[in-house]
Amino acid sequence: MRKPRKSTPPSSQRTRGDIPFAIVNYTGFLLMALLCAYPFYYLIINSVSANDASALGDVRLLPQGLHLSNYEQIAGLQGLSSAAIVSVARTVIGTVCTVLASAFLGFMFTQERMWKRSLWYRLTIFTMYFSAGLIPMYITMKTLGLTNSFWVYIIPLIVQPFNIILVKTYVEAMPRSLQEAAEIDGAGTFRTFFRIILPNMTPILATVAIFTAVTQWNSFQDTLLYVTDQSLYSLQYLLYTYTNQASSLAQAAQNAQGNLGSIVSAATSQTPTSIRMTVAVIVVLPIIFIYPLFQRYFVKGIMLGAVKG
Repeated sequence: MRKPRKSTPPSSQRTRGDIPFAIVNYTGFLLMALLCAYPFYYLIINSVSANDASALGDVRLLPQGLHLSNYEQIAGLQGLSSAAIVSVARTVIGTVCTVLASAFLGFMFTQERMWKRSLWYRLTIFTMYFSAGLIPMYITMKTLGLTNSFWVYIIPLIVQPFNIILVKTYVEAMPRSLQEAAEIDGAGTFRTFFRIILPNMTPILATVAIFTAVTQWNSFQDTLLYVTDQSLYSLQYLLYTYTNQASSLAQAAQNAQGNLGSIVSAATSQTPTSIRMTVAVIVVLPIIFIYPLFQRYFVKGIMLGAVKG
């Protein structure tokens, strides 16, 4: 008597069309990944390649004449270190403040006992689509004494409606029994938030932190509008001015070499292209290094609410 065959689960069965589909699928994703990564790779290889070749557009796939003198000369520019400190400080402090504010407001907007909850929520969302404009915003900042102040980088960006929506949706998806159990044990609103809700919000808080950190790090317009004190210039604004003045900076770098100018080769002599490439790499690299640390939380948080079970 023949033994019955063991049934293979449908998920492990493969058809003839699965292998070609997988090949085409992975090939397509690989090409998309290369297309997304190439601009960053292009910036990096041009910033470390011979400046004369970079200026002529000859560096496309592989670096030519490797050197790091571009970074050494950019690092020696006046005010760069203080601007870097300002940018790091605003990114860290601004991210912490925005994450905490978004977490608390998102939690409070889910509490039915909050006074006029719907009204405050609608007013918050209203600011997401409508604003008074640039001039009223500047007058407000000036009246509050925030112009030429470090806090002009922090306070206007603390309350972000989109982040609050993300957190609110996440809290609504959490088991209601967690909060009810804390309330039965006598925990108040703040204790429930800090001891029960906040520790269970890691994915969405990581998502908000990435959005906020990228915004804070890349921002330069607030410096342009509200700050004239050079000690408060952010790194992005300083590099923005360097990029706009790339030609004059390249000439100044060559003149600063003095008598060595005739000895220095064209490969390491600053050009407008080398300055722009080097500045772009300095701007982008910190975010590229930080993002992988939060990626697993980011994917989980941003997909929140896509599937309802």
